[in-house]
Amino acid sequence: MQRGSRELVDRAFTGVGLVSIVLLAAALLTLLGPIVLRGLGAFVFRGTVEHRRVLLEQFGRGDTEEVQRELAAARAAREPVYDMIAAFEREMKQAGPAERRAMGESLDGLKAALRELLGPLPGDPDPPLLRLRFGQTRWDRALVKLQSVLWREQYDYSDPTVMGRKVLVPRADEFRGTALEPLFDRLPAELEAMLRPRWTVYWGFLFDRSRDAHFFGGIWAELLGTVYLTVGAVLFAVPMGVASAIYLVEYAREDSRPVRLLRTCISTLAGVPSIVFGLFGLAFFINTLHVSSSKSVLAGSLTLAILILPLVIRSAEEALRAVPHTYKEASLSLGAGRWRTVATVILPAALPGILTGVVISMGRAAGETAPIIFTAAVSVGQPLALWEVFSRPTPALPWNIYNLCSEHQAVDEIRHVQYGMVLTLVALVLLLNSAAIFIRARISGRLRG
Repeated sequence: MQRGSRELVDRAFTGVGLVSIVLLAAALLTLLGPIVLRGLGAFVFRGTVEHRRVLLEQFGRGDTEEVQRELAAARAAREPVYDMIAAFEREMKQAGPAERRAMGESLDGLKAALRELLGPLPGDPDPPLLRLRFGQTRWDRALVKLQSVLWREQYDYSDPTVMGRKVLVPRADEFRGTALEPLFDRLPAELEAMLRPRWTVYWGFLFDRSRDAHFFGGIWAELLGTVYLTVGAVLFAVPMGVASAIYLVEYAREDSRPVRLLRTCISTLAGVPSIVFGLFGLAFFINTLHVSSSKSVLAGSLTLAILILPLVIRSAEEALRAVPHTYKEASLSLGAGRWRTVATVILPAALPGILTGVVISMGRAAGETAPIIFTAAVSVGQPLALWEVFSRPTPALPWNIYNLCSEHQAVDEIRHVQYGMVLTLVALVLLLNSAAIFIRARISGRLRG
């Protein structure tokens, strides 16, 4: 090939490489951008006085006197709304039966929307659910609920050729000429005084327990459960994986049929769908070995250990093979035995590569959902103490992210929790990888020194 042609090919490959890097960066930004921006909304947001009331009453955090002063000011701003409702109820008593029935239906719909926005109304009994005892704790959700107060949804079936079309009808039209008519102008103008929003940094999202199915509180149980499962999987998988890799590289005969069969099994195990591991963990660890009477962190960790075992073996094998052969020859020539050579020379030299494989395995274990569905994960639960991992299940970030997005009864109400969980899981995996890079660099530096 001529020199000019070689230079042209080199430039072409360089250009393709740069384009690939740009496309990869764009894909990462497209994927991670919304996760980071919306996930941060779980930590930084405009919290209302109801949020500060929840923190004080449910978690014991906050200045009691300051919160009480804010609540008193908020109640004073809401008082005219309650007075309008009382005046409208007096008007209802003077109306005829048919008109009273229609007015009552309209008032019930308005009251339900106001309860979601501001919390229980004066005279209401104590609500059974925690979520019904407070108004909106986040200003962005309060603005959404405000629209539910101002507008009522109904469906237009005037065109028989199409399905009903949702339209928004002003609630103010139902209360023209009544004591409630001024409410629909006053409420948007005075909503800030009624809820008193201010910017809040809520680190308790990571360390608070969930209240009322994630309507309030944080994700500490899910975060701790994910750490338990990940660490447990690594504790089981790494010793078995590294020992297997040492045997395959240093002791086994490469051309023997059992070794070839063993390598085929390892490769096959690496390609098995993760849901199969979950069913295997349920059938083997729980129903056969009875490591626990039902779901538990221990059973989930063992299942995840089997899942990541092929990756640990392969990465450890490659790291051991990358050690220069002269290291082994020098050790043997000085009189060291095979095991002493492996333990004191080859294994320390291969440690950076082994650590890389271990951390990649930890990232996979932390993000797996299917294997823990049948063996370890529950939708709602409290943080476990260390001695409880042998017998009890736990919430975990991967499973709870799926559960909140697909099965929660108020999925739109807690979008910030879903994105906050995803951001926390991504940050956890990045933290594990960063720690591995740091440890690997330190170990490599010591080996070179």
